Amino acid sequence: MTGSPGRPSPGQVTIADVARHAGVAASTVSYVLSGKRAISEVTRARVLASIRLLGYHPNAGARALASRRANVIALVLPLRSGMQVPVVMQFATAVVTTARRHDHDVLLVTSDEGPAGLRRIAASALVDGVLLMDVELDDARVPLLRDLALPSVLIGFPAEATGLTCVDLDFHEAGAACVAHLAGLGHRRVALLGAPAAVYERGTGFAHRTRSGVSEAAARHGVQVVALPCEEGAADVRRTLTALLAEHPDISALVVQNEAAVGPVLATLPTLGRQVPRDMSVVAICPDQFAEQSAPMLTSVPVPAEEVGRQAVTLLMSKLRDEQVPEATLLAPRLTVRDSTAAAPAVHAVDGH
Repeated sequence: MTGSPGRPSPGQVTIADVARHAGVAASTVSYVLSGKRAISEVTRARVLASIRLLGYHPNAGARALASRRANVIALVLPLRSGMQVPVVMQFATAVVTTARRHDHDVLLVTSDEGPAGLRRIAASALVDGVLLMDVELDDARVPLLRDLALPSVLIGFPAEATGLTCVDLDFHEAGAACVAHLAGLGHRRVALLGAPAAVYERGTGFAHRTRSGVSEAAARHGVQVVALPCEEGAADVRRTLTALLAEHPDISALVVQNEAAVGPVLATLPTLGRQVPRDMSVVAICPDQFAEQSAPMLTSVPVPAEEVGRQAVTLLMSKLRDEQVPEATLLAPRLTVRDSTAAAPAVHAVDGH
């Protein structure tokens, strides 16, 4: 037998069964479950006891109909060329984990449909809100976001973010922090090895903000900087470094913002006569795990994927409750000094030629 005499099996229990068992109206059980109306503590305890005893589980579809909520949010994450998939997945994992804490599931949307994809999601009524990643400076999705009734949060910042809710690492300050650290060690010739060219060509916000932060800090600290995109493969990294050092042999430090290029950069430099950090200091903007697993361990500004994902979901949940949220949430960068940076070699530390 699956249940006691006169008691329905757990899978067959209805809200009416709970009401009869607790000696209350079905509407009272509904109010206890939804919290939409104040119920006395005595009655609430009796209803909850009946729910536990009978093994009642509210039907998710019925809950959604009653609340007009799907309890699902969309994570719009178009998989494009030049994206660092392991890092992107850290963001996605943080979003999914945090959403579950709020009793929401996540619909992952990876097609690169632009505004049409957002319209499709909004028209489907499948989700309560949307998170957007890989935000471009002139993102075609932004005007539509402002018009849709669907609550949204952007992980990243477009050039014009007024009226939107955005969260991200302050990449401008991250780039500036890297240059300030190197300038403090006496480096006066620095190169930024940035994201792959496709990322800049799309106008992806984080890459351009980092580059502007590096450039502005270099001007403040009297540092000459060369900024160039960097592809991911070992052969591409070798070509980039060989050409860079042939044209600028006095460069004594690198800022790397390309997680997939970190390993090849560290492997290639010694073959070009540059030991790290004796001849060449290297600082990276990357997750801590990349920095800590490198040899030597990298001085770095971490990309706080878990914190950004958590904050993005928290902001979206607040918007779903019609609560006020800040338009801009910028996480301050934190530079951790490890083994890959040192004082500039004397020949490179001299100002002038």
